[in-house]
Amino acid sequence: MTTTLAIRPARLRPADVARLAVAGLRTRKLRAGLSALGIAIGVAAIVAVLGLSASSQAGLLAEIAGLGTNLLTVQNGQNFSGGTSELPAAAPAMVGRLPGVLAVQDTGQVSNIDVYRTPLIPAVDTNGLSVDATSLSLPSTVGTSLAQGSYLNAATDREPVAVLGAAAAQLLGIDRVWTGERIWVGGMWFYVTGILKPAVLAPQVDTSVLVGYPAAERYLGFDGHPSTIYLRAHAGQVTAVDGLLDAQADPENPDQVQASQPSAALTAQADAEGAFNGLFLGLGAVALLVGAVGVANIMVISVLERRSEIGLRRALGATKGQIRIQFLSEAILLALLGGVAGVAAGAVATAVYAHLRGWAIVVPVEAWAGGLAATLLIGAVAGLLPALKAARMSPTEALWSI
Repeated sequence: MTTTLAIRPARLRPADVARLAVAGLRTRKLRAGLSALGIAIGVAAIVAVLGLSASSQAGLLAEIAGLGTNLLTVQNGQNFSGGTSELPAAAPAMVGRLPGVLAVQDTGQVSNIDVYRTPLIPAVDTNGLSVDATSLSLPSTVGTSLAQGSYLNAATDREPVAVLGAAAAQLLGIDRVWTGERIWVGGMWFYVTGILKPAVLAPQVDTSVLVGYPAAERYLGFDGHPSTIYLRAHAGQVTAVDGLLDAQADPENPDQVQASQPSAALTAQADAEGAFNGLFLGLGAVALLVGAVGVANIMVISVLERRSEIGLRRALGATKGQIRIQFLSEAILLALLGGVAGVAAGAVATAVYAHLRGWAIVVPVEAWAGGLAATLLIGAVAGLLPALKAARMSPTEALWSI
Protein backbone atom coordinates (compact mmCIF):
# COMPACT_ATOMS: atom_id res chain seq x y z
CA MET A 1 0.00 0.00 0.00
CA THR A 2 1.44 3.33 -1.03
CA THR A 3 0.52 6.81 0.25
CA THR A 4 0.82 9.96 -1.75
CA LEU A 5 1.98 13.04 0.15
CA ALA A 6 0.66 16.38 -1.12
CA ILE A 7 3.42 18.89 -1.61
CA ARG A 8 2.50 22.26 -0.22
CA PRO A 9 4.27 25.38 -1.50
CA ALA A 10 6.33 27.29 0.99
CA ARG A 11 4.61 30.31 2.45
CA LEU A 12 6.07 33.78 1.96
CA ARG A 13 6.63 35.53 5.24
CA PRO A 14 6.25 39.34 5.39
CA ALA A 15 10.02 39.68 5.60
CA ASP A 16 10.37 37.62 2.43
CA VAL A 17 7.81 39.78 0.61
CA ALA A 18 9.62 42.93 1.68
CA ARG A 19 12.97 41.49 0.57
CA LEU A 20 11.58 40.60 -2.84
CA ALA A 21 10.01 44.04 -3.28
CA VAL A 22 13.24 45.82 -2.36
CA ALA A 23 15.27 43.60 -4.68
CA GLY A 24 12.89 44.27 -7.58
CA LEU A 25 13.21 48.06 -7.17
CA ARG A 26 16.93 48.07 -6.43
CA THR A 27 17.76 46.52 -9.78
CA ARG A 28 16.03 49.43 -11.56
CA LYS A 29 16.99 52.37 -9.36
CA LEU A 30 16.75 55.21 -11.89
CA ARG A 31 13.42 54.12 -13.31
CA ALA A 32 11.98 53.56 -9.83
CA GLY A 33 13.28 56.95 -8.62
CA LEU A 34 11.70 58.82 -11.51
CA SER A 35 8.37 57.05 -10.95
CA ALA A 36 8.45 57.81 -7.23
CA LEU A 37 9.22 61.47 -8.02
CA GLY A 38 5.73 62.05 -9.40
CA ILE A 39 4.19 60.67 -6.22
CA ALA A 40 6.57 62.76 -4.10
CA ILE A 41 5.66 66.00 -5.89
CA GLY A 42 1.94 65.41 -5.42
CA VAL A 43 2.23 64.53 -1.74
CA ALA A 44 4.63 67.42 -1.09
CA ALA A 45 2.15 69.84 -2.65
CA ILE A 46 -0.71 68.54 -0.51
CA VAL A 47 1.31 68.58 2.73
CA ALA A 48 2.74 72.03 2.02
CA VAL A 49 -0.65 73.55 1.17
CA LEU A 50 -2.35 72.19 4.28
CA GLY A 51 0.69 72.94 6.45
CA LEU A 52 1.08 76.52 5.28
CA SER A 53 -2.65 77.15 5.65
CA ALA A 54 -2.66 75.79 9.20
CA SER A 55 0.52 77.70 10.09
CA SER A 56 -0.90 80.92 8.66
CA GLN A 57 -4.12 80.53 10.61
CA ALA A 58 -2.22 79.71 13.80
CA GLY A 59 -0.01 82.76 13.34
CA LEU A 60 -2.95 85.09 12.72
CA LEU A 61 -4.95 83.70 15.63
CA ALA A 62 -1.94 84.03 17.93
CA GLU A 63 -1.49 87.64 16.82
CA ILE A 64 -5.18 88.36 17.43
CA ALA A 65 -4.97 86.75 20.87
CA GLY A 66 -1.92 88.89 21.67
CA LEU A 67 -3.69 92.08 20.61
CA GLY A 68 -6.84 91.17 22.50
CA THR A 69 -10.29 90.13 21.35
CA ASN A 70 -12.09 92.74 23.45
CA LEU A 71 -11.75 95.65 21.00
CA LEU A 72 -15.05 97.00 19.66
CA THR A 73 -15.64 99.76 17.13
CA VAL A 74 -18.55 102.08 16.52
CA GLN A 75 -18.83 103.83 13.15
CA ASN A 76 -21.30 106.15 11.49
CA GLY A 77 -23.55 104.33 9.05
CA GLN A 78 -25.99 105.55 6.41
CA ASN A 79 -29.08 107.68 6.89
CA PHE A 80 -32.44 107.17 5.19
CA SER A 81 -31.42 109.20 2.14
CA GLY A 82 -28.36 107.02 1.52
CA GLY A 83 -25.84 109.58 2.77
CA THR A 84 -23.35 109.17 5.60
CA SER A 85 -24.87 109.68 9.02
CA GLU A 86 -23.14 111.64 11.76
CA LEU A 87 -22.36 110.44 15.27
CA PRO A 88 -23.12 112.93 18.05
CA ALA A 89 -20.11 114.82 19.37
CA ALA A 90 -20.89 113.40 22.81
CA ALA A 91 -20.97 109.77 21.55
CA PRO A 92 -17.51 108.78 22.93
CA ALA A 93 -18.40 110.06 26.39
CA MET A 94 -21.76 108.28 26.31
CA VAL A 95 -20.16 105.00 25.23
CA GLY A 96 -17.63 105.34 28.04
CA ARG A 97 -20.47 105.29 30.59
CA LEU A 98 -21.48 101.74 29.67
CA PRO A 99 -20.68 99.16 32.38
CA GLY A 100 -17.80 96.93 31.34
CA VAL A 101 -16.04 99.52 29.16
CA LEU A 102 -12.36 99.94 30.05
CA ALA A 103 -11.13 102.59 27.59
CA VAL A 104 -12.62 104.74 24.85
CA GLN A 105 -10.81 106.60 22.07
CA ASP A 106 -12.13 108.08 18.85
CA THR A 107 -11.22 109.56 15.48
CA GLY A 108 -13.12 111.89 13.20
CA GLN A 109 -12.54 111.99 9.46
CA VAL A 110 -11.89 115.46 8.06
CA SER A 111 -13.70 115.72 4.74
CA ASN A 112 -12.30 117.17 1.52
CA ILE A 113 -8.72 117.42 2.80
CA ASP A 114 -5.86 115.90 0.82
CA VAL A 115 -2.33 115.10 1.93
CA TYR A 116 0.85 115.46 -0.13
CA ARG A 117 4.55 115.17 0.48
CA THR A 118 5.04 118.67 -0.92
CA PRO A 119 2.74 121.24 -2.59
CA LEU A 120 4.45 120.38 -5.90
CA ILE A 121 2.75 116.97 -6.10
CA PRO A 122 -0.08 116.83 -8.70
CA ALA A 123 -3.49 117.20 -7.07
CA VAL A 124 -4.70 113.84 -8.42
CA ASP A 125 -1.95 111.91 -6.59
CA THR A 126 -3.72 111.70 -3.24
CA ASN A 127 -2.70 108.04 -2.57
CA GLY A 128 -6.09 107.52 -0.95
CA LEU A 129 -4.92 108.90 2.40
CA SER A 130 -7.38 110.38 4.87
CA VAL A 131 -6.94 113.05 7.52
CA ASP A 132 -8.46 112.16 10.89
CA ALA A 133 -8.76 114.09 14.09
CA THR A 134 -7.80 111.85 17.00
CA SER A 135 -7.93 111.64 20.76
CA LEU A 136 -4.66 111.39 22.65
CA SER A 137 -4.54 107.71 23.73
CA LEU A 138 -5.54 106.05 20.46
CA PRO A 139 -2.47 103.77 19.90
CA SER A 140 -2.79 101.79 23.13
CA THR A 141 -6.52 101.29 22.64
CA VAL A 142 -6.32 99.98 19.07
CA GLY A 143 -3.33 97.77 19.87
CA THR A 144 -0.44 99.57 18.21
CA SER A 145 2.49 101.75 19.24
CA LEU A 146 5.00 104.21 17.84
CA ALA A 147 7.65 103.05 15.40
CA GLN A 148 9.31 106.48 15.22
CA GLY A 149 9.08 109.75 17.13
CA SER A 150 6.31 110.66 19.57
CA TYR A 151 2.53 110.82 19.61
CA LEU A 152 0.33 113.87 20.04
CA ASN A 153 0.00 115.41 23.49
CA ALA A 154 -2.01 118.15 25.14
CA ALA A 155 0.22 120.79 23.58
CA THR A 156 0.82 119.48 20.05
CA ASP A 157 -2.81 118.49 19.43
CA ARG A 158 -3.61 122.22 19.14
CA GLU A 159 -0.90 122.96 16.59
CA PRO A 160 -0.33 121.93 12.93
CA VAL A 161 1.29 118.65 13.97
CA ALA A 162 0.55 115.19 12.57
CA VAL A 163 1.30 111.53 13.28
CA LEU A 164 1.34 109.12 10.32
CA GLY A 165 -0.14 105.65 10.14
CA ALA A 166 2.21 102.89 8.95
CA ALA A 167 0.82 102.74 5.40
CA ALA A 168 0.47 106.52 5.16
CA ALA A 169 4.15 107.00 6.00
CA GLN A 170 5.15 104.46 3.36
CA LEU A 171 2.99 106.08 0.68
CA LEU A 172 4.39 109.51 1.52
CA GLY A 173 7.96 108.20 1.38
CA ILE A 174 8.74 108.92 5.03
CA ASP A 175 10.53 106.21 6.98
CA ARG A 176 12.11 108.35 9.71
CA VAL A 177 11.07 111.37 11.70
CA TRP A 178 13.69 114.07 11.23
CA THR A 179 13.65 117.43 12.96
CA GLY A 180 11.53 119.76 10.87
CA GLU A 181 9.90 116.92 8.85
CA ARG A 182 6.62 118.20 7.43
CA ILE A 183 3.85 117.39 4.95
CA TRP A 184 1.34 119.46 2.98
CA VAL A 185 -2.13 119.06 4.50
CA GLY A 186 -5.15 121.03 3.34
CA GLY A 187 -3.07 123.79 1.81
CA MET A 188 -0.65 124.27 4.73
CA TRP A 189 2.37 122.67 6.30
CA PHE A 190 1.94 120.19 9.16
CA TYR A 191 4.98 118.98 11.10
CA VAL A 192 5.39 115.21 11.51
CA THR A 193 6.23 114.06 15.03
CA GLY A 194 5.69 110.31 14.81
CA ILE A 195 4.99 107.19 12.75
CA LEU A 196 2.82 104.35 14.06
CA LYS A 197 3.39 100.63 13.72
CA PRO A 198 0.76 98.68 11.73
CA ALA A 199 -2.58 98.46 13.55
CA VAL A 200 -3.82 94.93 12.79
CA LEU A 201 -7.20 95.43 14.45
CA ALA A 202 -7.73 98.91 13.03
CA PRO A 203 -6.36 98.96 9.44
CA GLN A 204 -8.06 102.28 8.69
CA VAL A 205 -5.61 103.90 11.11
CA ASP A 206 -2.71 102.73 8.92
CA THR A 207 -3.78 104.93 6.00
CA SER A 208 -4.57 107.97 8.14
CA VAL A 209 -2.78 111.20 8.90
CA LEU A 210 -3.71 111.87 12.51
CA VAL A 211 -4.02 115.39 13.94
CA GLY A 212 -5.46 116.69 17.19
CA TYR A 213 -9.14 117.61 17.47
CA PRO A 214 -8.42 121.29 18.30
CA ALA A 215 -5.93 121.57 15.40
CA ALA A 216 -8.39 119.95 12.98
CA GLU A 217 -11.13 122.40 13.98
CA ARG A 218 -8.82 125.43 13.87
CA TYR A 219 -6.85 124.79 10.68
CA LEU A 220 -8.91 122.32 8.63
CA GLY A 221 -12.51 123.31 9.31
CA PHE A 222 -13.43 120.10 11.13
CA ASP A 223 -16.93 120.01 12.66
CA GLY A 224 -15.92 118.03 15.76
CA HIS A 225 -18.07 114.93 15.17
CA PRO A 226 -16.33 111.56 15.57
CA SER A 227 -16.63 109.00 12.77
CA THR A 228 -15.11 105.96 14.55
CA ILE A 229 -15.07 105.10 18.24
CA TYR A 230 -12.68 102.45 19.57
CA LEU A 231 -13.33 100.88 22.96
CA ARG A 232 -11.97 98.07 25.08
CA ALA A 233 -14.41 96.02 27.15
CA HIS A 234 -13.95 93.53 29.96
CA ALA A 235 -13.26 90.11 28.46
CA GLY A 236 -16.42 88.61 29.94
CA GLN A 237 -18.67 91.49 28.90
CA VAL A 238 -17.78 91.97 25.23
CA THR A 239 -21.05 90.53 23.92
CA ALA A 240 -23.16 92.50 26.40
CA VAL A 241 -21.41 95.78 25.57
CA ASP A 242 -21.64 95.09 21.84
CA GLY A 243 -25.40 94.71 22.10
CA LEU A 244 -25.79 98.16 23.70
CA LEU A 245 -23.45 100.21 21.52
CA ASP A 246 -25.89 101.27 18.80
CA ALA A 247 -28.42 102.80 21.16
CA GLN A 248 -25.76 104.24 23.48
CA ALA A 249 -23.76 105.97 20.75
CA ASP A 250 -26.75 107.57 19.05
CA PRO A 251 -29.98 107.18 21.04
CA GLU A 252 -32.03 109.07 18.42
CA ASN A 253 -30.84 107.02 15.43
CA PRO A 254 -29.49 103.67 16.65
CA ASP A 255 -30.18 102.07 13.25
CA GLN A 256 -27.67 104.45 11.66
CA VAL A 257 -24.78 103.17 13.78
CA GLN A 258 -22.48 100.27 12.87
CA ALA A 259 -20.88 98.36 15.75
CA SER A 260 -18.40 95.55 15.11
CA GLN A 261 -15.69 93.42 16.67
CA PRO A 262 -12.51 93.59 14.52
CA SER A 263 -11.00 90.42 15.97
CA ALA A 264 -14.08 88.43 14.91
CA ALA A 265 -13.69 89.67 11.35
CA LEU A 266 -10.01 88.68 11.30
CA THR A 267 -10.84 85.25 12.72
CA ALA A 268 -13.38 84.77 9.94
CA GLN A 269 -10.71 85.87 7.46
CA ALA A 270 -8.35 83.21 8.81
CA ASP A 271 -11.04 80.58 8.33
CA ALA A 272 -11.88 81.85 4.84
CA GLU A 273 -8.26 81.52 3.70
CA GLY A 274 -8.72 77.76 3.76
CA ALA A 275 -11.30 78.06 0.98
CA PHE A 276 -8.51 78.66 -1.54
CA ASN A 277 -6.78 75.44 -0.56
CA GLY A 278 -9.08 73.45 -2.83
CA LEU A 279 -7.35 74.75 -5.95
CA PHE A 280 -3.88 73.79 -4.76
CA LEU A 281 -5.07 70.46 -3.41
CA GLY A 282 -6.53 69.78 -6.85
CA LEU A 283 -3.14 70.45 -8.42
CA GLY A 284 -1.56 68.09 -5.91
CA ALA A 285 -4.15 65.44 -6.76
CA VAL A 286 -3.32 65.81 -10.46
CA ALA A 287 0.36 65.25 -9.65
CA LEU A 288 -0.58 62.16 -7.65
CA LEU A 289 -2.60 60.87 -10.59
CA VAL A 290 0.37 61.38 -12.89
CA GLY A 291 2.54 59.56 -10.37
CA ALA A 292 0.07 56.68 -10.24
CA VAL A 293 0.23 56.35 -14.02
CA GLY A 294 4.03 56.29 -13.76
CA VAL A 295 3.94 53.52 -11.18
CA ALA A 296 1.54 51.46 -13.29
CA ASN A 297 3.75 52.00 -16.33
CA ILE A 298 6.94 50.87 -14.65
CA MET A 299 5.23 47.81 -13.21
CA VAL A 300 3.82 46.77 -16.61
CA ILE A 301 7.27 47.12 -18.17
CA SER A 302 8.78 45.25 -15.22
CA VAL A 303 6.44 42.30 -15.78
CA LEU A 304 7.38 42.14 -19.48
CA GLU A 305 11.10 42.35 -18.74
CA ARG A 306 11.03 39.78 -15.95
CA ARG A 307 9.13 36.98 -17.66
CA SER A 308 12.09 34.67 -17.28
CA GLU A 309 12.19 35.35 -13.54
CA ILE A 310 8.45 34.75 -13.28
CA GLY A 311 8.72 31.48 -15.23
CA LEU A 312 11.66 30.26 -13.15
CA ARG A 313 9.90 31.01 -9.87
CA ARG A 314 6.73 29.31 -11.08
CA ALA A 315 8.76 26.27 -12.20
CA LEU A 316 10.35 26.10 -8.74
CA GLY A 317 6.93 26.01 -7.09
CA ALA A 318 5.86 29.62 -6.57
CA THR A 319 2.09 29.98 -6.71
CA LYS A 320 0.11 32.54 -8.64
CA GLY A 321 -0.74 34.23 -5.36
CA GLN A 322 2.92 34.59 -4.44
CA ILE A 323 3.76 36.11 -7.82
CA ARG A 324 0.81 38.45 -7.45
CA ILE A 325 1.88 39.52 -3.95
CA GLN A 326 5.47 40.07 -5.11
CA PHE A 327 4.59 42.56 -7.85
CA LEU A 328 1.82 44.22 -5.84
CA SER A 329 4.20 44.78 -2.92
CA GLU A 330 6.76 46.31 -5.31
CA ALA A 331 4.17 48.82 -6.54
CA ILE A 332 3.07 49.68 -2.99
CA LEU A 333 6.66 50.06 -1.82
CA LEU A 334 7.49 52.29 -4.79
CA ALA A 335 4.49 54.55 -4.09
CA LEU A 336 5.22 54.58 -0.36
CA LEU A 337 8.81 55.69 -0.93
CA GLY A 338 7.55 58.57 -3.02
CA GLY A 339 4.97 59.39 -0.35
CA VAL A 340 7.54 59.48 2.46
CA ALA A 341 9.81 61.73 0.39
CA GLY A 342 6.85 63.98 -0.43
CA VAL A 343 5.79 64.28 3.22
CA ALA A 344 9.34 65.18 4.21
CA ALA A 345 9.64 67.78 1.44
CA GLY A 346 6.26 69.31 2.26
CA ALA A 347 7.05 69.48 5.98
CA VAL A 348 10.42 71.12 5.31
CA ALA A 349 8.82 73.68 2.97
CA THR A 350 6.19 74.46 5.60
CA ALA A 351 8.78 74.82 8.35
CA VAL A 352 11.05 77.10 6.34
CA TYR A 353 8.29 79.43 5.11
CA ALA A 354 6.53 79.56 8.49
CA HIS A 355 9.84 80.36 10.21
CA LEU A 356 10.56 83.19 7.77
CA ARG A 357 7.09 84.66 8.38
CA GLY A 358 7.29 84.22 12.14
CA TRP A 359 4.37 81.78 12.28
CA ALA A 360 3.98 78.71 14.43
CA ILE A 361 5.03 75.61 12.46
CA VAL A 362 1.95 73.41 12.08
CA VAL A 363 1.80 70.27 9.92
CA PRO A 364 -1.69 68.80 10.43
CA VAL A 365 -1.95 65.07 11.06
CA GLU A 366 -4.48 64.75 8.25
CA ALA A 367 -1.91 66.23 5.84
CA TRP A 368 0.92 63.72 6.29
CA ALA A 369 -1.28 60.78 7.31
CA GLY A 370 -3.63 61.43 4.40
CA GLY A 371 -0.68 61.73 2.03
CA LEU A 372 0.76 58.39 3.10
CA ALA A 373 -2.64 56.71 2.96
CA ALA A 374 -3.19 58.08 -0.54
CA THR A 375 0.16 56.72 -1.70
CA LEU A 376 -0.64 53.26 -0.32
CA LEU A 377 -3.96 53.29 -2.16
CA ILE A 378 -2.33 54.55 -5.36
CA GLY A 379 0.37 51.88 -5.16
CA ALA A 380 -2.21 49.14 -4.67
CA VAL A 381 -4.44 50.34 -7.51
CA ALA A 382 -1.55 51.02 -9.91
CA GLY A 383 0.11 47.68 -9.22
CA LEU A 384 -3.00 45.50 -9.26
CA LEU A 385 -3.29 44.99 -13.02
CA PRO A 386 0.44 44.27 -13.60
CA ALA A 387 0.39 41.87 -10.62
CA LEU A 388 -2.60 40.01 -12.04
CA LYS A 389 -0.92 39.87 -15.46
CA ALA A 390 2.24 38.42 -13.95
CA ALA A 391 0.28 35.84 -11.92
CA ARG A 392 -1.62 34.62 -14.99
CA MET A 393 1.58 33.96 -16.92
CA SER A 394 2.22 30.19 -17.22
CA PRO A 395 5.71 28.79 -16.46
CA THR A 396 6.16 27.30 -19.94
CA GLU A 397 5.15 30.54 -21.66
CA ALA A 398 7.46 32.59 -19.49
CA LEU A 399 10.46 30.25 -19.88
CA TRP A 400 9.87 29.83 -23.61
CA SER A 401 10.31 33.63 -24.04
CA ILE A 402 13.87 33.58 -22.69
